[in-house]
Amino acid sequence: MDGTTMHAAQGHPYYPQDSVIPGYAPNSTPIPVILGAFSGIVGVFTLGCVSLAKWYNPGLKRADQLIIGWFALCGFLHCFFEGYFVLHHASIPASQSIFSQAWKEYSLSDSRYLTSDPFMLCIEMLTTLTWGPLSFLTAVLIATSTPTSTPTSTSAPKRHNYSHQGTRHLLQTVVCVGHLYGVALYYGTCGFAEHMRGLSFSRPEWLYYWGYYAGMNAPWAVVPGVLLYQSARAIQGAFVAAAAAPAARDVGEGKKERWGLQNVWGRRFCW
Repeated sequence: MDGTTMHAAQGHPYYPQDSVIPGYAPNSTPIPVILGAFSGIVGVFTLGCVSLAKWYNPGLKRADQLIIGWFALCGFLHCFFEGYFVLHHASIPASQSIFSQAWKEYSLSDSRYLTSDPFMLCIEMLTTLTWGPLSFLTAVLIATSTPTSTPTSTSAPKRHNYSHQGTRHLLQTVVCVGHLYGVALYYGTCGFAEHMRGLSFSRPEWLYYWGYYAGMNAPWAVVPGVLLYQSARAIQGAFVAAAAAPAARDVGEGKKERWGLQNVWGRRFCW
C-alpha cells in the first residue's frame, strides 16, 4: 500500500501513515489564522505579565524583564496549552477549538499528540503540574527580589529582598534542569524511534521536521542552559561572599581594638 492509498485509507496526513486517530477531522481554520491567533494569545499574556512586573517594580533591569517574560511564556504553555492536551487528548482530533487546531497543526511534526501516547501524557502531565506553576513562581520571585524603588538620595537605599533572591535562583535552577531534562527526553525518544526502529512521527517536509519539531523546541534546550549558568554564578558568588564575611568581620574587630588601645594611651598621655 503506497503513501497515497494509506492516507486515503486512514483519513489523516500524519506519520506513521498507519497511525489510528479516531474521529479525526481536518482543521476548519486556515493555518495563518491559527498561528496568528495562538501567537496573539501567548504574546498578550506574556507582555501582560512583564508589564505587571514593571508596574510593581519600576527598578527592574531589562535582563530581568526578559527572564520574567521567558518564565511567563513557559508557565502559559505548560499550564494552559499543554494542560489542555492532558485534559482533552482524546477529543483533540475531532475538535475545532483554537487550541485543538493548534495541536493538530503541530502534530504534523509529532503525531504522538493525537494518539494518546502514554509517554507524552506522562511527561506533559508532569510538566503541567510541576514546571508550569514553578515557572510562574520564579517570575514572581524575580520581580520581588530586585530593587523595588529608585533612591532619591544617597541616604535612601533601594529595598532589596535577599531571601527572595536566594529562592529565585534555587527555583530557577530546578526549573531549568527540569526543562533540559524534558527536552532531552523529548528529542531522545523521537531520535531513538527514528534511528533504531525506523519509525518517524513527523512528516518529511522541512517545515514540519526542522521548523516545528526541531525549531519550536530548541529554545528549551538553549535558554535554560543560559539561565542555569546565571544561577550557578549567583550561587557561587553567595558562597564566596559568605566565606569572606568572617575574615572581614575579624579585620573590622581588629581595627576597633587598635583604635580602643590608642584612645586609652591618648587619654593617659593627656592626663
